[in-house]
Amino acid sequence: MQPIQPGYAPLFAWVEETQRFVATLNLSNYQVLLQDSLYLSTFLYSVKVAAISTVLCLLVGYPMAYAIARCGPSTRNLFLMLIILPFWTSFLLRVYAWVGLLKTNGVINNTLLALGIIDQPLTLLYTDFAVYIGIVYSYLPFMILPLFSNLEKHDLTLLEAASDLGASPMKAFFKVTLPLSMPGIVAGCLLVFIPAVGEFVIPSLLGRTDQLMIGTVLSAQFFSARNWPVASAVAIVLLLLLLLPILLFQRYPRRELEAAKR
Repeated sequence: MQPIQPGYAPLFAWVEETQRFVATLNLSNYQVLLQDSLYLSTFLYSVKVAAISTVLCLLVGYPMAYAIARCGPSTRNLFLMLIILPFWTSFLLRVYAWVGLLKTNGVINNTLLALGIIDQPLTLLYTDFAVYIGIVYSYLPFMILPLFSNLEKHDLTLLEAASDLGASPMKAFFKVTLPLSMPGIVAGCLLVFIPAVGEFVIPSLLGRTDQLMIGTVLSAQFFSARNWPVASAVAIVLLLLLLLPILLFQRYPRRELEAAKR
């Protein structure tokens, strides 16, 4: 049986007997990923969590970016500083602060109990809900800033022209503003989805213990189990997985350019 080699092992080896280079490409590590259902389930779960978190960031971030883009210069600068302000503190501290907010005797449960909204504490910590909250809170600025950068450049006379032609504000938004903001939406979605797939700090502190994300598995294989060959294979598969949305989103500007030329 051929021993499992690290994922970074050379593709060619020098054989003294034949005085030649021979191919030594080894896929045993990748076979482990296919044979163990743990890796497939964690990949799928990570993609699901990242996709839902990206949609939530978009739903929350788009109105905020739109409002900031329409503010005056002084108010706009204030809101932008408030968005960037959390980056001045440690990422780990920001995530760990949610433990105090979401735990059984935390701020949220104590407030709801004091107001009489609930009779007993809710289970908020160590759930998918807590993971979504942590990811949205941590990566929301990466959605807002590209959207704001795009929305502030829009020509408002286009909306005035749409209104003169009889379009309602809602119709003008969906026919003018939303299509023009698609590059910002694409950039924001990529900046949120890609790091969210490989996230391991947030699910480790806030998530369930019976369902792991691929970043948590990768970290455990590298640092706890010291299984570097399989960990390298997981990292390569994760890298290829993250290249897919980039390639797909790169085709969008090309289609828009071709449509404009017609």
